Amino acid sequence: MYFINSLTAKFTVVVVSVMLSFFVFSTAANTNGEHADLIKRFEQKLNFKIISVEDSNVPGLLQINTTTGIFYGSENGEYFLSARVYRVGDEIVDETGAALQKFRLQGIEQFKDSAIEFKSEKEKYIISVFTDATCGYCRKFHNEMDILNDLGITVRYLAFPRQGINSQVYRDAVSIWCSENPQEAMTKAKAGGNVASKSCENEVADQYNFGKAIGVNGTPNIIMPDGTVIPGYQPAQTLLLAIKAAQKA
Repeated sequence: MYFINSLTAKFTVVVVSVMLSFFVFSTAANTNGEHADLIKRFEQKLNFKIISVEDSNVPGLLQINTTTGIFYGSENGEYFLSARVYRVGDEIVDETGAALQKFRLQGIEQFKDSAIEFKSEKEKYIISVFTDATCGYCRKFHNEMDILNDLGITVRYLAFPRQGINSQVYRDAVSIWCSENPQEAMTKAKAGGNVASKSCENEVADQYNFGKAIGVNGTPNIIMPDGTVIPGYQPAQTLLLAIKAAQKA
C-alpha cells in the first residue's frame, strides 16, 4: 500500500497498491521520446528542465525527474504534483526518498572522472562532496583530509559555487578544476590562497546543476556511499561512524 503526502492544495492523501519502479538514467532517451509532448507542455508551463519521465509508483501518475528534483504528473499532462510517495506495509517506506537516493548515485557516477579526488591508500569507502572553496565549513572539512584518508575514506569533490553560475566563485571553481594540479589548487584555495585564473573544457556548471537537481542548497553536502546525504560539516571520526551505520541499515 502507498500514500502520497502532497505539497500542493490540489491533491489529497491517496492510498493505492502498486509495483515499484525507479528512475534510471540509461532509459532517459527512450522515455523522453515516448513522453515528448508531455515534457514540452510541462517545461513551457512550469519553466524548468525535465531530465526524463518514468512510470511512477502510483497508477496514473508519471515520475518526472527534473533539474530541481523529482515530481509527479498525470499521464494526460493536466496535473503536476510535488509530493512524497510512501509505501504502507509492515513498515512505512519513503519511496520518493529511495528514488532520490538512486538518482544521486547514478548522477555521481557520471561525474566520477571530473571530480577532484583525494584518494585514500587504504580505501574502504568513497564519498562525494559538493564543495565551495570559499565556504568556511568546507575549509574545515578539507583540513581533515589526511585524517579522512587515513581512515580509509576517499573524497571526491564536486563543484557547487554557492553564488551560482557566472559569479566570481564559479570562475574560481573553474580555475581550480582547470589547474595543472587540481588537488593542489583546491588545497591552496581552501587555505585562503589565490589560484591563477584558468579556463578549459570542464563540468563545473554541470556538477552545480546536478547538485541543484538533487536538493543541494549549501556546502559541504556529503553524498554517502549508499546515496544518502549528510548536509553540512561532520568531523572525520563522526563521518566514519555515519558511513558504517549507513552500510548496516
